[in-house]
Amino acid sequence: MIMKITLSHTITAETVEWIRAGRISRRRRWLLVTGILAFLAFALCAAMLLLGNTIYPVRDVLAVLAGEEIKGASFAIGTIRLPRMLAGLFAGFAFGISGYIFQTMMRNPLANPNVIGITSGSSAAAVFCIIILESSRTVTSIASVIAGLVTSLLIYVLSRGKASFSIGRMILVGIGIQAMCNSMITYLMLVGEEHNLPAAVRWLTGSLNGVRMDELPSLIVTCLILVPLICMFNRPLMMLELGEQTATSLGVKTDPVRVLLIISAVILAAIATAITGPIASVAFLAGPIAVRLVGIGAANSIPAGLVGAVLVLAGDLIGQFAFTAKFPVGIITGIIGAPYLLFLLVKLNRRGDF
Repeated sequence: MIMKITLSHTITAETVEWIRAGRISRRRRWLLVTGILAFLAFALCAAMLLLGNTIYPVRDVLAVLAGEEIKGASFAIGTIRLPRMLAGLFAGFAFGISGYIFQTMMRNPLANPNVIGITSGSSAAAVFCIIILESSRTVTSIASVIAGLVTSLLIYVLSRGKASFSIGRMILVGIGIQAMCNSMITYLMLVGEEHNLPAAVRWLTGSLNGVRMDELPSLIVTCLILVPLICMFNRPLMMLELGEQTATSLGVKTDPVRVLLIISAVILAAIATAITGPIASVAFLAGPIAVRLVGIGAANSIPAGLVGAVLVLAGDLIGQFAFTAKFPVGIITGIIGAPYLLFLLVKLNRRGDF
């Protein structure tokens, strides 16, 4: 009997030590990957400030950022490159973390703001303002945010049904809303004035061109408020990934947590879409890439946001300098995301998820 008790204590101690070692290893991997992603994002930000039709030295860039007036450089860096860089950084982060929340909470890699119709609602409102109302960028951005929030509320209400919330129902409702909004966008493009179409097409493609500094405070403030709030709910989010019943048994108040996370993700996606347009595939790719780099069993919201920022910044640099013609960032990220979408559909089909 004594031998059994001793053996039991030995196994328990070894198990606890094994769990502790695994947790430390995951923590170190998270810190390493997050640090590398943050460094990449910083390097890409620096490249966006340095590179252009004129390549300015680092000292001139730092001087302009410090408020010094330098002929030519002040306009190019302060008025054009800096807003473009900040929009790419914060919009990419917002898209990345928003997509990760939807994919994790719904346990479906296809569940992101682009696929389930939220950005389509924002896009339809923006196209209506550009083509029909010929509104300013400010009015277009406000209408885009409001439409994104209303669309997400409609999707959530329809997803609850008579009994309870359903992940599968939400995805199906979202796809239906997306189809309806895309049809509306197509109709508006057909009946709109020809001189308004280029602006609408550029916005729909997803672009950092023409972003002004006065448009960015709403996006930056939203990220600074909501990202820490989302990080506070990383553990309940990971539990929701295990399923409704498991999360409830572990003490998670699923409905309030889900509503809070959905609202936060929707606001981030809607405001980012209002500033840059629906940049393709960023919300779709950021989460899976972050999980692959960091591993499962970790809170990957910050890595997913950094992956999103890296994708947007790198895509914009590629679109500007890799080809003879300049392409919006949405075209580059769309080209990257299309093969992964096909691969994912084939993979899910083989597993029998479709």
